[in-house]
Amino acid sequence: MTKVRTPLILINFKTYTEATGKNAIKLAKIIENVSLETETCIGLAPQFVDIAPIARTMSVPVFAQHVDPIAPGSFTGHVLPESLKAAGAVGTLINHSERRLKLAQIDTVIKRSREVDLTSVVCTNNQAVSAAVATLGPDMIAVEPPELIGTGISVSKAKPEVVTETVELVKQINPDVVILCGAGITRADDVAAALRLGTEGVLVASGVVKAKDPYKVLLEFAERLTY
Repeated sequence: MTKVRTPLILINFKTYTEATGKNAIKLAKIIENVSLETETCIGLAPQFVDIAPIARTMSVPVFAQHVDPIAPGSFTGHVLPESLKAAGAVGTLINHSERRLKLAQIDTVIKRSREVDLTSVVCTNNQAVSAAVATLGPDMIAVEPPELIGTGISVSKAKPEVVTETVELVKQINPDVVILCGAGITRADDVAAALRLGTEGVLVASGVVKAKDPYKVLLEFAERLTY
């Protein structure tokens, strides 16, 4: 199990065919190789069934894509924080635009994640929501306007004010929260731009997972973390 450090590149595998089953293992190995070669922290969030095979064999931080606001008990079909920890996850995404939660649920999930020592990465869509979430004390906030997700148009370029204002608001409320930039991150310049705007890393998905050469793309991303 590898600890999370910043600057961070966090790759969401979603349910893409390119990152499912054997393909998930293959992509995770590429990510591990780039992480070791560049001495950068690169985490990944595979599908639930792929967490354990990756976490138990590779030296990269593995996150879940979601977790439910529950404790052990009668919750058929839900995702328990303890089960993620047992599988080898070090953290979890929360409130992704494709798996939204209510604010009260986010609060509970952050607390439950903290209880089992999972790093909480709460996804937000704008400055106001980011500020509200910051009061709940998550480990990280990943700001990503949903209309830019998967478009190839990065929020750091299309809507830089969303990033800068989020950084300012969140740090005023809770300076310990790490802020990531997501949505449309597809080029090395997007990573560099996100860091210039005050974030401490990026949350990416298709830009890496669906790339013709994930190794090349990720290597360029990692190299820009030091700029």
